[in-house]
Order: sequence, then C-alpha cells, then structure tokens
Amino acid sequence: MPNAKNTQGNLFSLCGHPIFHSIRNLFVKTSQGLPINIKSTLITVAALLSSGCTQIGVQLANLPSHLDAHERHRGIAYGKHPQQKLDIYVPSDKRDRPRPVLVFFYGGRWSDGSKAMYPFVAKPFVDQGYIVVIPDYRKYPEVIFPAFVEDGALAVAWTLDNIASYFGDPNQLVIMGHSAGAHIGALLSADERYLAQHGHSTEQIKAFAGLSGPYDFIPEEEDLKDIFGPPERYPQMTVTTFIEGHEPPMLLLWGAQDNLVGQRNISLLFEKIQQQGGQVETIIYPSMGHVEMVSNLIWFIPDKAPVTRDITDFFARQL
Repeated sequence: MPNAKNTQGNLFSLCGHPIFHSIRNLFVKTSQGLPINIKSTLITVAALLSSGCTQIGVQLANLPSHLDAHERHRGIAYGKHPQQKLDIYVPSDKRDRPRPVLVFFYGGRWSDGSKAMYPFVAKPFVDQGYIVVIPDYRKYPEVIFPAFVEDGALAVAWTLDNIASYFGDPNQLVIMGHSAGAHIGALLSADERYLAQHGHSTEQIKAFAGLSGPYDFIPEEEDLKDIFGPPERYPQMTVTTFIEGHEPPMLLLWGAQDNLVGQRNISLLFEKIQQQGGQVETIIYPSMGHVEMVSNLIWFIPDKAPVTRDITDFFARQL
C-alpha cells in the first residue's frame, strides 16, 4: 500500500485537497456563457473551493440532502462509546413496503472521517429506495486493529436488530465501503467471528460493494504498522485470509488512476474468491482515481463512470 499518509484522509479533511481544485475547475468551466450574475456566483464558489474552504465544500456536496423530503435520523447510539453512533436516511415513501438497507463505511486511513461528511453518498441510493445507514467508528490513535472492525460489526448487528423500526428489511441488507471503510466492510463480511459475537451471521449480508479497498497489503508506513502490528498479526487484518467461498457476493471497484491503493488488492481478493468457488465481480474504471471513486457520487460532479448504477445493478441481482 503506497504511502498515503497525507492524502488518504476523509474526502474533505484537508484544506486545498485535489478534489476542491477539480470542483473549482468544473465551476469555472460551467460558468462560461452564463448570465453575469450566475457566472459571478459560480466563480465565487470556485474561489472559495480553491482556497480550501473545507466547510463550504462539505455543505455544497451535501446540499441536496438538506433540501429533499427524505427523513434523516442522526446520532443514534449503537454502542456506549461517543464514536459509536450512526445516521439513518429513509425514503419519504418508505411505508408502502419494507425497504432494502445499505450500510456504508467511509474511509480515512482508519484514523479520520465523520459520518456528518457523507450524506451525499446516501442520497443517490435513498432516491432509489434504499434505507442508508452511515456509522461512525473508533479510530487510530485512540484504538488500533481490530477495534474499528468490531465497531463496524456492532453497527451492522444493531441495524439488523433495529432497522425494521425505520421501515427497513433486515433480510435485504447490503454493505458498501470506500478505502479504509471498504476494508472494514469486507473483513466483517469475510471473517465470521465479528458478527458471531453479536448473535448474527455473514449469511445475513446479501452483498458487499467495495470502492478502492485495501484488502491485501503489508503495512509499510509507521502509523500503519502501529495500527495493525506486530507483523504476526497482519494475516488477521487481511481479507483474503478468511475467504472460504461462502462469503456474501462481492463487487470490487477500482480506478486505474488510483495511486494510493494498488490494483493488487482487488486482484488478490478476486483470485482467492474464485479459487474458493465464491461469487465475485470486478470493475476497473480507466479514468478514476482514489478519491474520485466516492466523489463521483456528489451531485454537481459530472459522472466520469457509472459507479452508482454499477453498484445498484449488482445489489439488485443479489436481493
């Protein structure tokens, strides 16, 4: 896994993050030929993004989630720790039938990120009828592996036990994650011990979709060694260690421009699942980078790849 210490944080954690420069350029390009009042507004937004105004970027990305009619339930405790809370996004027409449930784990190098930054991920799936659950979880340096995976399993167990109260169908639960969140989601889907601690089974997970996940790597940077070490413990954090062929069907998504998480991660996991007779699909997007895999879901960024469609098509075939 390449050194990503300064760039693999959550989507909006860094002032001047490349995503803001991409969005700035988009706003400038979009403004060409528009009336002067609209053009000036877009240019102003572009300038704010260029200067690394993080909070403005977050608000822009999540603006539709504040304007639509979907229900939001925030800060629900699934455990006793302050970080063990989750948000639930519910379609406005949920009462006509129980809805499929998507649990999303965000990335951030197992040390950064917040559920408050990712309503934009929930929106396209809620629009298609999913109830979306986004948990926070404990992070390094407060904890090391496997605490954040244990939190992920606890959040999934809570969802299975309680989502019916929010018109969700616990028999139609899928998991999605990006980067470190994809690692968390894949590991608790493959290693049966995590959910078993809460009286549940990986069989209750109907499918998993991972975006740019580090599923099989050897920690090289000092913080990652601290998170996952000592070396004799590395197999326990490697998803391929636990593949036996009966895991939930997996969709592994990766961008060919990703310079943070190498292709070997999806290649090794894909090969292991195939060898064991499991169900797995991969999609490689030639023009996508690491951050773009999730930022592609932001409402005002033109689709460089059909990520949402590919995921929902995959989930629909499993439910």
